[in-house]
Amino acid sequence: MTGRPDFDLVVLGGGSAGFAASIRGADLGARVALIEGGTLGGTCVNVGCVPSKTLIRAAESQHRRTHHGFSGVPVTNGEPDWLVVREQKDALANELRAAKYWDVLRSYTGIDLIEQGGRLEPGGAVRLAHGTKVSATKVVVTTGASPWTAPIPGLAETHYLDSASAMALERLPASMIVIGASAVGLELAQMFARLGVEVTVLEALPTVVPMEDPAVGMALGQYLRAEGLRIETSVRVEQVESTANRHRVHYRRDNAVGTVVADQLLVATGRRANTRGLGLVEAGVAVGNKGEVVVNEYLGTANPDVYAAGDVIGDPMFVYVAAYAGSTAADNALTRDRIRYDLTTLPRVTFTDPAVAAVGLTEAEASAKGVEPLVSHLGLAHVPRALVARDTRGFIQLVADAASRRIVGAQIVAADAGEVIMEAALAIRFGLTIDNLTTTFHPYLTLAEGVKLAAQTFDKDVAKLSCCAA
Repeated sequence: MTGRPDFDLVVLGGGSAGFAASIRGADLGARVALIEGGTLGGTCVNVGCVPSKTLIRAAESQHRRTHHGFSGVPVTNGEPDWLVVREQKDALANELRAAKYWDVLRSYTGIDLIEQGGRLEPGGAVRLAHGTKVSATKVVVTTGASPWTAPIPGLAETHYLDSASAMALERLPASMIVIGASAVGLELAQMFARLGVEVTVLEALPTVVPMEDPAVGMALGQYLRAEGLRIETSVRVEQVESTANRHRVHYRRDNAVGTVVADQLLVATGRRANTRGLGLVEAGVAVGNKGEVVVNEYLGTANPDVYAAGDVIGDPMFVYVAAYAGSTAADNALTRDRIRYDLTTLPRVTFTDPAVAAVGLTEAEASAKGVEPLVSHLGLAHVPRALVARDTRGFIQLVADAASRRIVGAQIVAADAGEVIMEAALAIRFGLTIDNLTTTFHPYLTLAEGVKLAAQTFDKDVAKLSCCAA
């Protein structure tokens, strides 16, 4: 590359990571080009967390009409109007895309939006879809990820749904099969079940949310089955057969075989990085065996002028991780690697009901790292908030280092688990101990008080305490 480049920073991809990278670059005084050939905003606001979570809350509202613990409150039944709910979901996504992406972009004069796709070329340039080359001092790749389907015989010939197309259905089916019981699959499975769809979930591993502590998966699976979902774990899907409006899935567990039939088939077996056709290998950027861009602790690639961030670098694929990574990558690209990419105290949430939230180490992970773990496990029947809400499903589990009594992990199954997990995340990040939690005021009749009770459980029988966890 000769002469001054067109931009100091070119960002390939206009999702959360790409926006964060562009904004950080502009804040540092760089001339930034944001290249996006598709819909601005990426997965989360358009077809991911925002639309799914509003549909989940709509389904919860429907469910609560007939399922609550208050005998003096009459239940009311009725069929949900799926098209109205879906339109409200789409309207929210459109509003947030405008407010959080288009309007934000207009407020940064240092960012040029180029509405085309692009690919890397050797020598520091990006070739746009229309053939024009854009030169840059540094490039950040933030092209995200897309749904991935397991190699199941017959699936490729099937008109199956992914998470995006499932939320865009024209009508609710009578029945649905969901392959995959991680966060996305379970969230949508429960959502459709609460809207009146007969749902069967098939999972290859022994528990649902298989990446979480086994106690979490066992408990959540039990609650979902009690709600009416059929959940089959430890199964291997062997074949899919479909007609125009009927799907038949054959599976095996040990030596037993089974078949389930439904109107719709949703495949939620993970996501893979969008790296095909970007010219990465030709530009000297290494790619992993799942297509993800390989990065170092500063989010730099094998090409010293190219960085990457967000879902395109692989798990964990959370929008808040993508935003953090995008900002970090842009900063490091422009300031010579001064910030390490650190996910040590990353909290995660699965938005089922009850929800699942976790941060830090499980008991098994602590032991594997040479930490002697102390574990407290508090059922929500001991938490006053859960009692007055008449919903005692779940537990709060804390893991501590036996030597220092510092909190090193937490796993929560509760209706509002995601609203509570940050206390544990902060405790881990700042080295707080069991005693720090038990001696800190926690408001009575909040789920957060359960964290204090769980901390007290390390040393006491909380069933023998008075109210207010004194």
